[in-house]
Amino acid sequence: MADRHSLGEKVRSVRESRSLSTAQLAERADLAPELVAQIESGALIPSLSPLIRIARSLGVRLGTFLDDQEQIGPVISRVGEHETVVRFSGRERPSRSDLDFFSLAANKAGRHMEPFLIDIHPGSAQAVHASAHEGEEFIYVLSGEVEVAYGNDLYRLKAGDCIYYDSIVPHHVHSAGGTEARVVAVVYAP
Repeated sequence: MADRHSLGEKVRSVRESRSLSTAQLAERADLAPELVAQIESGALIPSLSPLIRIARSLGVRLGTFLDDQEQIGPVISRVGEHETVVRFSGRERPSRSDLDFFSLAANKAGRHMEPFLIDIHPGSAQAVHASAHEGEEFIYVLSGEVEVAYGNDLYRLKAGDCIYYDSIVPHHVHSAGGTEARVVAVVYAP
């Protein structure tokens, strides 16, 4: 099972393979060097936005940090076999993850979309920072209720509802009503 330390190790490994310093990567990604260092060390549970910026700056797809291997042809993800988990938070200095991402296409070679099963924990709406990045996102709520802050608007979704949006607009997804929620999300980052 992947955790924030292996995520950071993958970022560091790709950065070092490109012969870049932490400061050089931070400059390319328009991020603070301290943030990149904290992600690499596993001291910080990042939001998706800086991870996308880092991937783009290193010339790799987002899935590079989420998968270990790539497979040509179809990839099947079976119930109960979602081993790859990456934890994210949209809050400053979080003590725990708000979102647990389970890759649904781990190891698929050359993909352009990143499909995930995401567990959204209660309290994920506290002291949040919206993120923005190139691309699009699609979210389908499987259970619980979620709120999607999108620009100046707030959308409340329950099981069976879905939303599709341009992710360049600042956004944040969090649980609603203090309960756990589960969604299927597809992220496209060109």
